[in-house]
Amino acid sequence: MPTPASEGSRPSAQEPHRYRQAAESFGSDAERYDRARPRYPRALVERIVSGSPGPDVLDVGCGTGIAARQFRAAGCTVLGVDPDPRMAATARRLGTEVEVATVENWDAAGRTFDTVAAAQSWHWVDPVAGAVAVRRVLRPRGRFAAFWNTFQLPPEVARATAAACRSAMPDSPFDFDAVTRPAVDAYRPVLGTAADGIRAAGGFGEPEEWSFTWEWSYTREAWLDVMPTQGTLTRLPADALAAVLDEVGAAVDALGGRFTVSYTTVALTAPRTVPA
Repeated sequence: MPTPASEGSRPSAQEPHRYRQAAESFGSDAERYDRARPRYPRALVERIVSGSPGPDVLDVGCGTGIAARQFRAAGCTVLGVDPDPRMAATARRLGTEVEVATVENWDAAGRTFDTVAAAQSWHWVDPVAGAVAVRRVLRPRGRFAAFWNTFQLPPEVARATAAACRSAMPDSPFDFDAVTRPAVDAYRPVLGTAADGIRAAGGFGEPEEWSFTWEWSYTREAWLDVMPTQGTLTRLPADALAAVLDEVGAAVDALGGRFTVSYTTVALTAPRTVPA
C-alpha cells in the first residue's frame, strides 16, 4: 500500500487515520475485497492465539471478516468492529458477528477479550485513542496484535504501477513510489507510530515486531482484481481506474501474464499488563 506523503499541511505519513474518506471507502466493492485480498499466514494466527489467555477475540476494522474467519478456524470466538456497514454486511453474511463503529468510539458495554487483533486496519485508527480503547477491553495478560501484509512486486510491475497512479492522481497525497521500494520499509512509519501509541496509552508491555515471509503467484486477471481494493484506488473514477489497470496489465503481459509476489506479513504486538 502506498503511504501518504508528508507535504505541507497534509497529514503526514504517520497520520493516515486522518484520511477518513479513504479509510471508509473499501465497502464500495466489498465482495471483490473479500474475494481478492490475500489471507494471513497460519503461523501468525497460531502464534497470536497461543500467546493469549483465552479464545475471545475482538477484530478491529474487521472488514469482510477475512482474519476473523481465520481466527474462528483456529478455535476462537470472534466479534468484529468496523465503521463501514457495507463491509459489515458482507462479514455477517460470511459468518462473523459485527458491530458498526470505529473502535475509538465503540461502546463495548462492559465486554472484554483475550485478544484484540487489527488486520490491515490499524493505520486507519488514531494510534493513541485506539490503543486506549484496546486497553479498556483487553483482559490482563491478553494480547493486542496489529498486522499487515506488505508485498514486493517485480520491478517492472512496480514501476508501471507507480507511473500509472501518478498519471491518474497527480494531486494525491500518497507516495506512489513506495511500491518500488523494499516492502517493509513503507510500513516503518506505520509501525513506529503504532508502537508510540501503545506506549502513550499505558497498560501494555513493550511492543515487539514479528514477521512472516511467503510468496503467492498471480495471473494478470487475479492481480487486476486485487488492485481496485487498495486504498489508493478505491475512490478513483471508473475511467481513471481502467487506465491504471491497463498500464499495469501491459506490464504483467510483458512478463508472460503471470508473476510471483513476495509477501512479508509484519505484526506489532504487546501484552496487556496486570494492574498493580
